[in-house]
Amino acid sequence: MSSLSIPLLIGLFAVRLAAESPSTTEGFNHFYNLEYDQALTDFEQAAKQEPNSPNPHNHIAQALLYREMYRNGALESELVSGSNPFLRRKKMNPSAAVEKEFSDEIQKALDLSEARLAKNPNDAGALYSRGVTYGLRANYNFLVRKAWRDSLRDATAARKDHNRVSELEPGNYDARLIQGVHDYVVGSLPWAWRMLGFLVGFHGDKEKGLATLQEVARKGNANKVDAEVLLTALFRRERRPKQSLPLIEDLLRRFPRNHLLLFEQAQMYSELGDKAKALGAIEKVSEMKQSGSPGYKDVAWEKINFHRGNIQFWYNDLDSALDNLKKVTSSKNELDLNTGMLAWMRMGQIYDMTNRRAQAIEAYKRAISFAPEADAAREPRGYISSPYHRRRS
Repeated sequence: MSSLSIPLLIGLFAVRLAAESPSTTEGFNHFYNLEYDQALTDFEQAAKQEPNSPNPHNHIAQALLYREMYRNGALESELVSGSNPFLRRKKMNPSAAVEKEFSDEIQKALDLSEARLAKNPNDAGALYSRGVTYGLRANYNFLVRKAWRDSLRDATAARKDHNRVSELEPGNYDARLIQGVHDYVVGSLPWAWRMLGFLVGFHGDKEKGLATLQEVARKGNANKVDAEVLLTALFRRERRPKQSLPLIEDLLRRFPRNHLLLFEQAQMYSELGDKAKALGAIEKVSEMKQSGSPGYKDVAWEKINFHRGNIQFWYNDLDSALDNLKKVTSSKNELDLNTGMLAWMRMGQIYDMTNRRAQAIEAYKRAISFAPEADAAREPRGYISSPYHRRRS
């Protein structure tokens, strides 16, 4: 989810089937509102009600993975650069119990789909479900194992299954979501990666991928929401905030308890040059937290102050930005890696911009200490040897 799943463009397939049980429908309502524990309860109930269906097992695996992504801050937008390469992502480290549960659910889903396909290779429902399973495993390989080729191979397998569904059911727009993402991802990969054997026949095309996702958002049934979420992510990456904002507004109407959408809205307004509306979206999060609104009362003040300070940083309101970032870094609460590292790095950049080099270096060191082995630590590490200077647009 971009801000919901936004950084996760390989294997990001939160796809569903049109025919759903009440438990599944309610589960996805919780899922899109970031209420993953409640979603899991509903999906587990659906699995009991439908013992021969692979779909509830896909949903359970999906909720487990996205809950870990949420806890790791991996569902938020890239706040340093919206165009970071696909292959530079922080590795997640779920517990052994979560890893086993995820793997077990993936295997159950695969076994049930393949049992149906053994009887009828043209079972469109089973092909669709297996494609979803491959997509979820692609996400896992990408985020947890950091196994790039395995991830892309699974994503390609998912694409092939859903291509076959489209051949069998030409009017099934939901099956085109994976095709759209795959086209975009492959079209965004370096040339050498496109030469991998399992990508033969798939050249990728970013604009074609976006167009396919827009078609799913207009005409899809079960995957309309997922297409909107993905488009929000991709328009963000492509620096197209005007196209992203209407999608965010529609998602906010549907899922008002999802606070990440307001953070994303703030970022889009900021990119459009509307500082007042950008800060206004952050203030709305603050107000809803203060009032105890569902979905907002547990949002950390550190997160709110970081987003506010980050916007002020880009608008050169450096004193206010520094005040808000200090509120983040001086907190006694544990910070997630993204918030902690970025807050210290922003402080270092402000110190460099205001000729306080010694303080800048110390701030960069603190940023690196949050995740010294992560690719994200490269940026503050570079500023230790070469002071930060803001590029002119």
